[in-house]
Amino acid sequence: MAPKVLVSDKLSPAAVQVFKDRGVEVDVKTSLKPDELKAWIAEYAGLAIRSATKVTADLLKAAAPRLKVIGRAGIGVDNVDVPAATSLGIVVMNTPFGNAITTAEHAIALMMALARQLPVANASTHAGKWEKNRFMGTELFNKTLGIIGCGNIGGNVADRAVGLKMKVLAYDPFLSEERAATLGVERVELDELFARSDFITLHTPMTEATRGIIDAKAIAKMKKGVSIINCARGGLIVEKDLKAALDSGYVKGAAFDVFEVEPAVDNPLFGMEQVVATPHLGASTAEAQENVALQVAEQMSDYLLSGAVTNALNMPSVSAEDAPRLRPYMKLAEQIGSFVGQLTVDGFTAVQIDYAGEVARLNCKPLTQVVLKGLFSPLMAGVNMVNAPIKARERNIAVTEARNEQCADYHSLIRITVTTDKYKRCIAGTLIHNRKPRIIAINDIPIEAELGPYVLYVRNEDKPGFIGRLGTALGAAGVNIATFHLGRTGPGEDAIALIQVDQPLGPELIEQVRALPSVKQAVVLKF
Repeated sequence: MAPKVLVSDKLSPAAVQVFKDRGVEVDVKTSLKPDELKAWIAEYAGLAIRSATKVTADLLKAAAPRLKVIGRAGIGVDNVDVPAATSLGIVVMNTPFGNAITTAEHAIALMMALARQLPVANASTHAGKWEKNRFMGTELFNKTLGIIGCGNIGGNVADRAVGLKMKVLAYDPFLSEERAATLGVERVELDELFARSDFITLHTPMTEATRGIIDAKAIAKMKKGVSIINCARGGLIVEKDLKAALDSGYVKGAAFDVFEVEPAVDNPLFGMEQVVATPHLGASTAEAQENVALQVAEQMSDYLLSGAVTNALNMPSVSAEDAPRLRPYMKLAEQIGSFVGQLTVDGFTAVQIDYAGEVARLNCKPLTQVVLKGLFSPLMAGVNMVNAPIKARERNIAVTEARNEQCADYHSLIRITVTTDKYKRCIAGTLIHNRKPRIIAINDIPIEAELGPYVLYVRNEDKPGFIGRLGTALGAAGVNIATFHLGRTGPGEDAIALIQVDQPLGPELIEQVRALPSVKQAVVLKF
């Protein structure tokens, strides 16, 4: 029996035809109310959507167990409850590359509109005022553009800005020098980008690290007269702080395609002549809409007919045969990858993954994908096993594997070595009783530790009294310690503490820990 797909948002007829040509039954029922969609959904193995359909946990419960895959024609899946889908075994796919050019062009268009004050000049001319002397523009030639986030979309913006003969700076922890040279941009730290840029455009995902990345403090580091463009995600810029800077004249202009609250019908930036606003049009071209629709139809058909997975957000690309043997190693691989990713703030240039012992005899490719997913997830939204290798290639990060079926001390061992422009960082892990992940070494310091949801990592000098002071600080804050693991290179030398705690640790407490004598680094890790 052929699988059935429901298309609940508008897709092009060509995309619908892709399903039919591949042997998938398809029904198109758009503009369904939530209760209507809930009544229909249980009949289908696939659901193809854009942004209008809201895929809630309640809807997913009604869809299970027949629904196998949700395909989002576009990048963002804010309208899909991905954790709920994962818990029900429903694959969630998106199409992350179909609208990159369109979004990049929109960012350039907004920058040009700001530079020449086109919206207000247009309104004035339509009103018959002919205020030629009022609208003195700015050339883009030889100006400096700062790009925050230089992945697929940011790279396209950089390419076009270089063509306009602009000087381009890029801040992206994952941008290598080689990739920067290929794009013709200068890789800089964020504060330097703020200080030197005439225009700043954002193309970074929304994560805890990037939320509010431009606030009053950041604006104070910028040039007076800077202009800011956001076509990425609402919430990257603190809108009230930007309004204050626009009111004072410190920021010359701003162009927004995305807002903290959407649909944006009331916003503090509205009504300001210095602000150009569009209603989330970054991906709104006929070409982009057609591309993502065709891609999602192909991906969903492949999965339903052959089990092939492309651009899945919540499913590892592992065959049913390999899954039982790989599952505990995959958990270990993601944990140690995430461990290194959360500690490393500089961009990676190389990742070396060593497999030793029993694990080296298995299919290690999915394990490498899981390691990369763990590495990139702290700073990139939507990273999964399928697209993590693509993220690495886009940034010219060299990923290498080595296998050795011999392992002297452990049944199996996975070691990750990350290289940045400044240092190398290494972490190794194993399985206890072939199923329980353990960290066994950090930068060649032996330590055996289990990782829980909240772990405090502290690097310090091995000095008397340190453990007591650390325990006192945590106790005074009401923090309950679950496990406490220590390692060191030698007496009085470098030492590491991994403390598993029962609750999240606030920033004030972390600052207290960092201020303790002999502490070199303190970071909260989440798993």
